[in-house]
Amino acid sequence: MKKDADRPSSPDPAAPVGFFDSGVGGLSVLLAARRALPREDMVYFADSAHCPYGGRSGEFVRERALAITRFLLARGAKAVVVACNSASEAALEHLRRAFPGLEFVGIEPAVKVAQRLSRNHKIGVLGTSLTLGGERFSRLLENFAAGTEVYSQPVAGLVESIEAGRFDDARTGAIIRGNLRPLLKKGIDTLVLGCTHYPVIKDRIAAACGPGVEVIDTGEPVARQLRRRLRARGLLRLSPGAGRIEYFSSGEPAAVAPVMRAIMADPSLRVTRRVL
Repeated sequence: MKKDADRPSSPDPAAPVGFFDSGVGGLSVLLAARRALPREDMVYFADSAHCPYGGRSGEFVRERALAITRFLLARGAKAVVVACNSASEAALEHLRRAFPGLEFVGIEPAVKVAQRLSRNHKIGVLGTSLTLGGERFSRLLENFAAGTEVYSQPVAGLVESIEAGRFDDARTGAIIRGNLRPLLKKGIDTLVLGCTHYPVIKDRIAAACGPGVEVIDTGEPVARQLRRRLRARGLLRLSPGAGRIEYFSSGEPAAVAPVMRAIMADPSLRVTRRVL
């Protein structure tokens, strides 16, 4: 049996880029990557049967990340974007050790960007308990939050609402307002969306914050980092024309596909189920 580390040292530039998330949230990153790298083929895996990751143990998320990465490799992935803050916290370094020949790009809350943008040096961060309680987030604050007050708010229920496609209903609005209230009372002028699901309803969150608060996410910086890393390794796809995207989920396509179609604005989008 081949080991995880037994990987070709020179992947094919024409091979696809893999993306995965606990569910549909990572599509916010895939959309940014699509704009930055329109020629690349892409494979997206939503682990919808196990969503959300935020309340799971680190060990569970690492096992899921390993299984999904193996699947993406089987689809020929030349690089993998861990399009999930919780999975990046729990599994990114583990994945890099398990697959040393594979290029990984992870995600972390955009505290560095927020610090540059904040005028009053008061920043709020919305995220899952796994992300906000993790070592990566702690190191991020130690390294980049000097002179800034950072208020983190673990959020429950919002990922589930987005997974269900309830972008505009009253319950989603109540979750948003309830979690923003303590941050706004602190006087924040910048809000970091520390979960890739949240940018799906960024406009609604921004409206709840009001015009005095800048709302930022990590999709565009991650897309730029992916482009830099592929270029550095000579892995940019140079073929003319737009790349194609394949969508897979561990959940039921009948439930997942309508939400993905809404996010991607693609009524023809199809989702294939894979039980890993």
